[in-house]
Amino acid sequence: MKKIQVGFLVSYDYDLLKNAIPQVYKESDTIFLAIDKDRKTWNGGSFVIEDDFFQWIKEIDTDHKIVIYEDNFYRPELTTMDCEVRERTMLSEKMGIGNWLIQIDADEYFLDFAGFVKDLRKYDSYLENPEKNPIQIGCFLTHLYKYTDEGILYVENLTRVLLATNYPNYKVGRKSKERVIYTDKVLLHECLSRTEEQLAFKLENWGHNVQINTTFFDKWKSVNQDNYKEMRDFYYIEPETWKTLGYLPTKNIGEMKNFVHSSKALAISKPFLFFKNFGQWFKFLFK
Repeated sequence: MKKIQVGFLVSYDYDLLKNAIPQVYKESDTIFLAIDKDRKTWNGGSFVIEDDFFQWIKEIDTDHKIVIYEDNFYRPELTTMDCEVRERTMLSEKMGIGNWLIQIDADEYFLDFAGFVKDLRKYDSYLENPEKNPIQIGCFLTHLYKYTDEGILYVENLTRVLLATNYPNYKVGRKSKERVIYTDKVLLHECLSRTEEQLAFKLENWGHNVQINTTFFDKWKSVNQDNYKEMRDFYYIEPETWKTLGYLPTKNIGEMKNFVHSSKALAISKPFLFFKNFGQWFKFLFK
C-alpha cells in the first residue's frame, strides 16, 4: 500500500510541534521535519532550535518514524513566498512522489487524523499516475486568534486549507491550482495566538509578510475577552474576511477539541461539502 507521508516545516515556532506531531504520529508512515541548515527563515531572519527539542523527538519517536531533513531553504534572491514554495516542493520530493504527501504547519493540530487518512484511502487510484492526474485534498481550519486571561478568542468562520496532494506542483504556499477534493475534517490553527513578541516575529518572517494590512497588529493587541463582541474585521490581509470572534473558556488544546466538535457553527454540513466538491469536479471536467 502507498505510504502516508507527513511533512512539517520547522522554524521559529518549532515548539508547537509538541502539540502537532502527537495528533498524526500513529497513522503516519513517515514524518519529515524540514529544517534550514543555517537556521534561516524565508525572510533571512535567524532562529534557534534548542537541543531539548531534538531530545523530545527521540523520546516520542518510539516507532522510528521521524526523519530530520536539513537543507538550504533560504535564498536571498527570492521572495518569502518563493522560498516557501521552493521548500515545500523540496520536502514533498524528499517524501516521495507516488505516496500521499501531507504538509501540515507546526501550528495546525488535527482533530481526527485517522479519519482523514481513511478519506485519503478512497482516492488511492490517483497515486498510480500522479503527474497526469494531480489533485489536492482539503480540510478546514478553526483559527485560534488570541489567548486571554482565562481562555482563548477564535475566529467564528472556518477557512479551507489544502493539506495533501499526490503531486507537488505548488504555486502559492500549499496551493497547486489543481482539482480539490474537500473532506469534513477540521484542524485547530494556532496561527495568531502567540505572545506579542512571537507574533511580531512571525508577521515579519512568514510567506504573507508583504500582504499584511497596517491596522491588524494594533487591533490584535487591543481585543480581549471583554470587548471582542464590540469589534469587527480581524483578518490580517483583508480585515472583513474574519468578521467576528468567539470565545472558548479554556487554554487546553484537548478541551478546545471538545468545544469545536460540539459547535454547530464550526460543523461542516453534508450539503455544503457535496456542492463544494461538485463545483470542483465540474470546474475541471473539461480541463
